[in-house]
Amino acid sequence: MTGIYLHIPFCKSRCSYCAFYSTTHLELRQQYVDALCREAGLRAGDLPVQSIYLGGGTPSQLSAAQLEQLFSYIYNRYKVVEGAEVTIECNPDDVTADYAQALAQLPVNRISMGAQTFDDQRLRYLHRRHTSQQVTQAVTLLRQAGFRNISIDLMYGFPHETLADWQQDINAALALNVEHLSAYCLMIEEGTPLYEQMRNGKSEMSNDETDELERQMYELLMDRLASAGYEHYEISNWSLAPRPLQGESGLKSYRAVHNSNYWRDVPYIGLGAAAHSYDGHYRSCNVSDLTAYIRRTAQGLSVVEDREPIEGWTRYDDRITVALRTREGLDLSALPSPQRRYCLHEAQPFLSDGLLRHEGHHLILTRKGLFVSDMVMAGLMKG
Repeated sequence: MTGIYLHIPFCKSRCSYCAFYSTTHLELRQQYVDALCREAGLRAGDLPVQSIYLGGGTPSQLSAAQLEQLFSYIYNRYKVVEGAEVTIECNPDDVTADYAQALAQLPVNRISMGAQTFDDQRLRYLHRRHTSQQVTQAVTLLRQAGFRNISIDLMYGFPHETLADWQQDINAALALNVEHLSAYCLMIEEGTPLYEQMRNGKSEMSNDETDELERQMYELLMDRLASAGYEHYEISNWSLAPRPLQGESGLKSYRAVHNSNYWRDVPYIGLGAAAHSYDGHYRSCNVSDLTAYIRRTAQGLSVVEDREPIEGWTRYDDRITVALRTREGLDLSALPSPQRRYCLHEAQPFLSDGLLRHEGHHLILTRKGLFVSDMVMAGLMKG
C-alpha cells in the first residue's frame, strides 16, 4: 500500500504561526492544478493507494471544478483501493452549503478543519480568517452534506491563556461531536511573523511557569477526551473508539489512515511544490518554488530538489521519532539485532524512571513519558 499527499500551497492570507510553504498568489491556482496532474502522471506506479490527503496551505481555496480535475486524474492513473481514505483540509470560512455539497460529490470522505481555538481574540492573534462561530457552522453544513468523519485541530499555550480558557475550548470542541481531534501546543518557529514579534519583544517567550501550565493543559486534554470516549492513539491525536456501522460488519476506526501510515513507515508519494515523498529507501523533497514547479512540470523535468537515502542508523533514528509517538510504540522485532540491542540498552534509564514500558516486543511511552517524549526519543537515537 501507499498514500498520496497533494500539497496545495494557496492561502487568502498567511497565519502568523505557520512555517509551511504557502503563497497568496491565488491567480496561479489553475496553472498549479494542471502542474499537479502532470507530476501525478509521471509518478504513477503499481502500488495500491490506501489514502489520499490534500494539505496545505488551504486546499479549500481550490474550486470544486479544480478538485474534480485532480481526483479524476488520480483515479484514472493510480490504483486507488475501494474505501480509501480521502481527506481534504478546509478553512471553516470556506465551507458554504454549496461547497460542502460539492465536496460530497467527490471521493472526499474525511474533512480536517483548523479550528485552533474558539476564542475570537486568540484567532485574531493567529491571523486566522475565520471566527469561532464559523467553525460550528462549517461542521453543521458538512453534516448536512453527509460527512461522517470530521477532524478539527486545536491549539493551546497562547500568551496569557489560562487553564480555564483551555477548558472552554475543549468544551466547545466536544460539543461538536467530531470523530477526530488533533491538538498542538503553539510553537514559535523561525521565519514566521510570531518569531519576529518574539525577537522584537512583542510576544512572550516560554519560561518554566508557562511550561508547567502547558503540561497541565495537555494533561487536562487527555483526561477530558478519554472520559468523552476518544482513544489517544498518537501524541497529538485522538479519535473516537472504533464502533460498528449500521448495516456493515466489523468496526469503523476513526484514526487518520494517512497520517498513521507515516508513523508505520509506509511509503507515500508527495505531489506539489515542497511536497515530500518516501519509497521505503529514499526520502525526497520537491522544489519549494511555485513558478519553478509549474515550469519544470510543463517541460517534463524532475521537480525533486533533494534526495536522501534512508538506511542503517538513519532509518533507525527515523523509526524512533515516529513509532514512539503512537499508542502501540516501537516494534523492537522489526529492528535488526544490533539496533535492537542498542535501543534496549539506551532504554534502561527510561524504563527505570517509568518513562517507558516494555510490553512484548514493543517499547511504549508511559503517560509520564509523554510529557518528556522529545527527551526520551533523543536518548534512544544513535545520531
